[in-house]
Amino acid sequence: RGHRAEIHCAGKEGRIMLAARVVSLLIGYIFGMFVSGFFLGKFKHVDLREKGSGNVGTTNTARVLGLKYGAITLLCDCLKPVLASLVVWLIFGRAYAGHIRLLILYASFGAVLGHDFPAFMKFKGGKGVATSVGLILLCFPQAFPICAVLFFSAVGITRYVSLGSILAAVGLGAQAIVMGYLGWLFYPAGNVGEAVVIAEIISVLVIILHRSNIARLKNGTENKFSLHKK
Repeated sequence: RGHRAEIHCAGKEGRIMLAARVVSLLIGYIFGMFVSGFFLGKFKHVDLREKGSGNVGTTNTARVLGLKYGAITLLCDCLKPVLASLVVWLIFGRAYAGHIRLLILYASFGAVLGHDFPAFMKFKGGKGVATSVGLILLCFPQAFPICAVLFFSAVGITRYVSLGSILAAVGLGAQAIVMGYLGWLFYPAGNVGEAVVIAEIISVLVIILHRSNIARLKNGTENKFSLHKK
């Protein structure tokens, strides 16, 4: 009977944690759907989907609306995982203290998904780079330095923001695997594999959403970054 009771309790706890994951993901998704570049464009009476590269992220916002609005977009998109995670922490922080880091990761992941695939924009949003930066700083801070070096080195040398973003995404994926294996991720042992899988999904998503940029990089028609508004 005692063994059966333990199994029942473990099963119940597992179901509750599954529900907590789903709720955290949905909270993140709601925050992620605030695609700041799109709304800033509307504020300036510009549809960024029809200007420049057609993207609603930081780079195209800066290119079309100017550096100031690009910086605002970057900040807002980076903050989305943070704000979503704060809400999740307020809801689950006490009851699930041992798993709160994982739930924060799910909230941050949801924010990336909401930015990339916002329902109100027919699931066609940004490419999730700035939002992923917020996620990395919050959930994989030890991976940030190498990702930053890869990004800024590539952009500084080539002036291709897309190339820097792709290399940073590859850097995140590679580091997550290595750090997970070495036990350097800040998650309980039972959650490490799950955290690594989410990191790999984010890495792959960034690369897939840059497929048009990859094609332009191959044929030499990719836009180079400039601080001057066009």
